[in-house]
Amino acid sequence: MSLGPVMLDLVGTSITPEEREMLLHPQTGGVILFTRNYESPDQISALVKEIHELRTPHLLVAVDHEGGRVQRFREGFTHIPAAAVYGEAYARDKNQAKKLAHDCGWLMAAECRSVGIDMSFAPVLDIGIGLSGVIGDRAYHSKPDIVSVLAHEYMSGMLHAGMAATGKHFPGHGSVKEDSHTAHPVDKRPLNDIMMEDIIPFERMINYGLAAVMPAHVVYPAIDDKPAGYSYIWLQNILRQRLNFQGVIFSDDLSMEAAGVVGDFSQRAEQALKAGCDMVLVCNHSEAAQQVLESLEDYSSPASQMRLIRMHGRGEINREELMKSVKWKKVVDKIRQLGDGPNLELDV
Repeated sequence: MSLGPVMLDLVGTSITPEEREMLLHPQTGGVILFTRNYESPDQISALVKEIHELRTPHLLVAVDHEGGRVQRFREGFTHIPAAAVYGEAYARDKNQAKKLAHDCGWLMAAECRSVGIDMSFAPVLDIGIGLSGVIGDRAYHSKPDIVSVLAHEYMSGMLHAGMAATGKHFPGHGSVKEDSHTAHPVDKRPLNDIMMEDIIPFERMINYGLAAVMPAHVVYPAIDDKPAGYSYIWLQNILRQRLNFQGVIFSDDLSMEAAGVVGDFSQRAEQALKAGCDMVLVCNHSEAAQQVLESLEDYSSPASQMRLIRMHGRGEINREELMKSVKWKKVVDKIRQLGDGPNLELDV
């Protein structure tokens, strides 16, 4: 059985009979985990193992675990600093900031891999100009060049732990005030302005080997009247052809308010896949997920399946051995010295 084009979620800390049936559906390809799915490292490890054992090749298990406000697992996991912390450190000491970003990318990925998780949707490549509240300190910096440098280091750290990176939110969510989870953001800038600013981190990260990209549910009317995640122009003409991106394109959650502009969930999935997404996320709506699976019964994309299989985590990390290692202790101590304590999670 191959990996299908749909990533689903679970309602609790174990798999219900109905969810098991959906996970065995041939059009399912992955599971995204949230805080509600987590009780402890042992519990999440057992849950991921159960998901992986359902199929061969195993379903992708993903999580939003960027750090800062967006970190699904707290108790038993190190609190990873928000991206802006690295940007602030960069102003004081560039080399130390780069090392910090690399170490934190490794730590985040290593702790997730130690419980079996394949991938975290990180890093954020949006420009932090102080306009977007939903992005905020999730952005590394206000300058594209510095975003590129720090994100590259974070990605390199992830790769060393056996995890591929996903850059988001293409082509950039930082220049709109509205939150696409609850509104319909519109960025009226011309293409040249976006290419000279927001696209720079994506272009450079693609050159560095970025494995996956997640587009924004933002409309850029000077380029297309559809949100980027539904836009053939953005995903094919610009991302695939102009930027020569060969990796995976994950849609953002089709349950978000801004994703509803093209119709019901079946239409959203169809439009996203038609535009160029390899996998669509349907979260927090089991009926919609079932609807999407049924609507895609006859869908097939061998090229997407080949790309998706590369997102599996590589190598095994023993959690107990990890937490006894000198490297883990040094990085955790470094983070504690920053004093960037936990804050309220952003529900994205």
